[in-house]
Amino acid sequence: MIRNLFAAALLAALCAGLVTAGLQHFRVTPLILHAETFEGEGSHSHGEAAVAADHEHAAGMPEHEHDAVATAAAEPEEWAPQDGFERTAYTSLATVLAAAGFALVIGAVSMFANIPITFGNGFFWGVAGFVTFALAPAYGLPPELPGMPAADLVGRQAWWIGTALATGAAFILLAKTRASWAIAVAIALVAVPHIIGAPAAPDESSAVPAHLATEFAAVTLGTSLVFWLILGVVFGKLNDLFATSRATTPAGATA
Repeated sequence: MIRNLFAAALLAALCAGLVTAGLQHFRVTPLILHAETFEGEGSHSHGEAAVAADHEHAAGMPEHEHDAVATAAAEPEEWAPQDGFERTAYTSLATVLAAAGFALVIGAVSMFANIPITFGNGFFWGVAGFVTFALAPAYGLPPELPGMPAADLVGRQAWWIGTALATGAAFILLAKTRASWAIAVAIALVAVPHIIGAPAAPDESSAVPAHLATEFAAVTLGTSLVFWLILGVVFGKLNDLFATSRATTPAGATA
């Protein structure tokens, strides 16, 4: 059973990850590349922005001193995938690996909570995963584009994890019982992280246009919804197929 659950999780992750990688390539990545053109412009006035454009290699350097630029140029640059096929390939690989991680997480939750993932309830597993890992955290920490001001990374990660755990616990509680006390506890679990509040971003101007940030948040959440629905439904369907195969295998036969 565990072997079949593991196989179903990985196959479902492959399906969801590849579809999501395609959506990211055509909808998410172009927005990120567009936003990267605005990086470093937030602290410049319009006149200074023109100067910065002529001295792009010195962006962020104090007073744009030539000796500082020369020193920076001598330092090795951090590796990053090239735009195009290389960037797409690494992004797709990371997406599939993340999908495998999420699939194993919900598989483990299913096993320990004794709530099977089936084709009949796979859609609801997908919705729960989307709300737990995407929508609820995004309510306090919306998806951010490069160049946008952001709070401390450790604080954001801690709040995101706490929000996901509380929201996921609320879904598990409601799946196990619909008693009035359980509903009240579930509502409290969902609300507490947002009452505490996510770490606030510094009050800094950003050169990223508001409409671009809004579009990115909407597209990112939409892509995440597609990912989770595919993961839940395919995971459930594969679990049903493996369960049927196991049931029809003669006793003592090697699966």
